[in-house]
Amino acid sequence: MDIEHLVFEKGPKRVGPFSHAVKAGDFIFVTGQMPTLPDNPDVLISNDVEEQTHQVMKNLINVLEQCGSSLERVTFVRVYLVNFQDFDKVNKIYKSYFNEEKLPARTCIGVTGLAVGASVEIDLIAKQ
Repeated sequence: MDIEHLVFEKGPKRVGPFSHAVKAGDFIFVTGQMPTLPDNPDVLISNDVEEQTHQVMKNLINVLEQCGSSLERVTFVRVYLVNFQDFDKVNKIYKSYFNEEKLPARTCIGVTGLAVGASVEIDLIAKQ
């Protein structure tokens, strides 16, 4: 199986040394996206977890589109939350991006911290 490491100039600016996504066979593994300003990976879009969640989803969509995929082709998602009190807020926004009849499998993980002080990070796996 061929493995292709994908980095996009028009993708979200990276906060660390990683590819935006890795394609292996028909699957795309998208790196966890952060809620940072589009042109500055060191600055959060906002301190509000809802605004952060929207930005993370926009970043995921950006990477998926550049990979030739979309949210409709997502098979698995991992959500990382610093504060589990934000679970319901994040879920409300997260599910608004998907067809409720075809939600991907998902895991939500509580963490003690995320890069750049983010409250939420999301990574995923999709079919191309």
